[in-house]
Amino acid sequence: MPPKSARRRSRELAMQGLYQWLLSREDAGAIEAHLSSTSPSFEKADLEHFKELLHGSIREIDVLHAAIEPHLDRRIAELSPVEHATLLIGTFELTRHLEIPYRVVINEAVELAKSFGGTDGYKYINGVLDKVAMQARPTEVRPR
Repeated sequence: MPPKSARRRSRELAMQGLYQWLLSREDAGAIEAHLSSTSPSFEKADLEHFKELLHGSIREIDVLHAAIEPHLDRRIAELSPVEHATLLIGTFELTRHLEIPYRVVINEAVELAKSFGGTDGYKYINGVLDKVAMQARPTEVRPR
C-alpha cells in the first residue's frame, strides 16, 4: 500500500477531531491540541488543511447541514458520528475548496468512510456527496 498523502492524513485527523467534537462539543482548539499530542502521523499531515477542515466545518456547521440535509434519507441526528463527520468534511471541501476536483473530494470521503465507518457506509457517503456536488458545482459535475 502506498504511503498516505499529507492531504489524506489531514482529512483523517479532521474526521477524528469532528467525531470528537460531535460527541463532546469540546473546544476545537482543545481537540486540535489533543490530536497533535496523541496522533503519531500528525506532523506528516497538511496542517493548514487539517485546521481549515476542523475549524471551518465547526464554524460553518449550519451552512453545511443545510447543504447536506435535503439529500439524506434520515435526520442528521440519526447519522453515525463517522458518517456525520465525513459528510461535513466532504461538503466543506465541495463548497469551499473549488480547486480540488469534486471527484477527488468524493473519493477521499469514501476512503474515510471505508477506513473508519461501517461496512457499507461508504456507499451512503458517495450517494449523498454526489447529490451535494450536483448542487454545489453544477458546471463541473455536468460539463457543457
